[in-house]
Amino acid sequence: MKQSQAAVETVRYTSDGSRSTMGTWTGPFVMFLATLISYIDRQTLSVLAPTILPDVNLSATDFGYTLSAFSIAYMLANPAWGSILDKIGLPLGMAIAVALWTGASAAHALVGGLVGFAVARTVLGIGEGAVFPGCVKMATDCLPQEKVGRGIGIGYSGAAFGSLITPLAVTPIAAIYGWRMAFWITGALGIVWLLIWWRIARNVPKRERVSEKIAVVNPLDRRFWLIVTTYGMGAIALGVIAYMSPLYLSRALNLSQTEIGHLVWIPTIGWQLGYYFWGWVSDRIVPEQVRPVKVLLLLSLLSLPSAFVTMVDSWQAVLALFLWAMFVADGFIVMGLHIGARVFTKDEAGLAGGIGGGSWSMVLAVVLPLYGGLIDAKNFTPIFVSMALFPLAGTLLYLWLSKPWANGNKPKLA
Repeated sequence: MKQSQAAVETVRYTSDGSRSTMGTWTGPFVMFLATLISYIDRQTLSVLAPTILPDVNLSATDFGYTLSAFSIAYMLANPAWGSILDKIGLPLGMAIAVALWTGASAAHALVGGLVGFAVARTVLGIGEGAVFPGCVKMATDCLPQEKVGRGIGIGYSGAAFGSLITPLAVTPIAAIYGWRMAFWITGALGIVWLLIWWRIARNVPKRERVSEKIAVVNPLDRRFWLIVTTYGMGAIALGVIAYMSPLYLSRALNLSQTEIGHLVWIPTIGWQLGYYFWGWVSDRIVPEQVRPVKVLLLLSLLSLPSAFVTMVDSWQAVLALFLWAMFVADGFIVMGLHIGARVFTKDEAGLAGGIGGGSWSMVLAVVLPLYGGLIDAKNFTPIFVSMALFPLAGTLLYLWLSKPWANGNKPKLA
């Protein structure tokens, strides 16, 4: 009897060719833990910035440059890791990546100036560039097509949860033992994940057909820009709020480091919920659409309220606007990956995920040093107005670039 397509899709294999015993959703949840830890490592510097910057004599502009160093490395590493993971597989690839960023995270405790922080952030960005391509690849390998959006959402949501718990965890550590100890402790979490990975990696599904060579991103390929304009430009609010909000709360609203640690996690609730909601929209509302025009236009409209952040004086209203902006930004991430999954082949899933994360980091690498200078000058309005308008500009560019797909065609454009 001929097997159904669903039955065929659920047969998974281990690295030695035997069938995998790992549950269907185990893979996405393991990647949830990886993204959670990566964002704890990433966010510790931002959360403690009001304490660290004066202690090591750095300005907000210098801080912006260290973030830019991370973003440039992360931008280049995302598509590179996507291709590497497509070639060598998740078990080995993720082990290398997590070991690299774990060492870089702990190294923050040893540095004390702009150059040292920039180098540590660069290596951190190189290692963490694997995590989101890994989420995409794990979901496409583990799950049938109708569940991939939710699988990606689970993996990606670890970032939001990591950002949620980081201020609550690292603020008291820094208050009692100093900010350097916070980096030692958060860096150790990567070792815990590697031990878990060592136990289950043999059961990670391995595709019967892998990429014959490591693919290289082609910026002349129109498909590349479809992801850049949606994911890269649309989700800018996530990076700005995650990295810069502690400094804004400190310098614009005069909150203390302890108060910031107790409050800055609140916007990440929107980040957490957004992945699940927009993942559901991707799977159920626009499952086969390469041009989800109505959803993208709606998201662009929903992004506009963040332009009014500086017009409110209460921290409650500011945090509510941050929460909303993060929730909406998730929609652009999910739609960008949704589009990438339909214009790239399944064997290029890691590459498509890498383009998404890399393009997002590319935008942040440009704007964060500029925003750091604006924070030093206490000129906050241009930050949030531009943050609100980036998604609309990206959507308009996407509508123009995606015209060849308007009638359901599948052109090969490069």
